[in-house]
Amino acid sequence: MAWVVLVLSGVLEAVWATALGASKGFRRVVPTIVFVAGMALSMVGLAFAMKEIPVGTAYAVWVGIGASLTVLVAIARRQEAASLARIGLVVGLVACVVGLKVVG
Repeated sequence: MAWVVLVLSGVLEAVWATALGASKGFRRVVPTIVFVAGMALSMVGLAFAMKEIPVGTAYAVWVGIGASLTVLVAIARRQEAASLARIGLVVGLVACVVGLKVVG
């Protein structure tokens, strides 16, 4: 169960990171509310997962999922350029996250 919560918390990290950018420095209300709610839920989930998963592994997986999804969302929205190198690096990051699960 801890791993499921950790993955969902990583997804919520991407939600709050994306909402933070959309908030335009906290000047837009809805994205700011999504940011605060997403961050709070993401942190609660991370803390829950850390009861069973070592801190270093949990944090690395959480950040890896959040960072990967945030980049992919930005590429899908055409806010960042897609390149073979960028996609390859995201795939590598995801592979490292999966590797941490496999060995942990």
